[in-house]
Amino acid sequence: MFTHEDVWRAIDMLARKNNLSTSALARKAGLDATSFNRSKRITAKGRPRWPSSESLAKVLACTNTPLEEFTALMRSGRRDGMRTTVPFLTMAQAGRGGRLDGSGRPCGDEWEEIPCPGVADTHAYALRITGDALEPVYRDGDVIVVSPDREVRAGDRILLRFADGKLTVRLLRGLTATEAELSAFAPESGTRVEPLSNILWMARILWVSQ
Repeated sequence: MFTHEDVWRAIDMLARKNNLSTSALARKAGLDATSFNRSKRITAKGRPRWPSSESLAKVLACTNTPLEEFTALMRSGRRDGMRTTVPFLTMAQAGRGGRLDGSGRPCGDEWEEIPCPGVADTHAYALRITGDALEPVYRDGDVIVVSPDREVRAGDRILLRFADGKLTVRLLRGLTATEAELSAFAPESGTRVEPLSNILWMARILWVSQ
């Protein structure tokens, strides 16, 4: 039994194996360049969208890939129902438009995949911290793993996007139906109460690799 995630991950892996982006793979197969974009993998209502059998057949044909090999790729990225890789970008890249959707999930086709065994969250992803703005908690080069689907609670470290588009990391000290109490990590920053109307989304940071 293969999942929606297994099939799309195998397409990503097949593209990398052939030194192609997913857009280039789609073009090579005679498809629209956006056919395999991450934004196309989920419908506007949040339902999984599967690649058509015709698209898969064209991809296998243009890359000379036997079905058995593609099936092996679908199996290779999972273990005991857990993910072994997650989408990856730098924090600076993710901060630009088109990389994270309105719920904080990855979108677009610029993401890479990195090993991250044991993550059960379907929409988890990794970001490499760039710069020193989050010191002393996170340093330049640290990699955080983020879950946009986990419920956030007081005490969590979170990734969040403000209504003005700014992407940052904060400590969530308190949360009500209308406000979030947030702290930055610099000692002099203090605590700030932010109306939820000023926050597009918040996502829990699961762990960091330093």
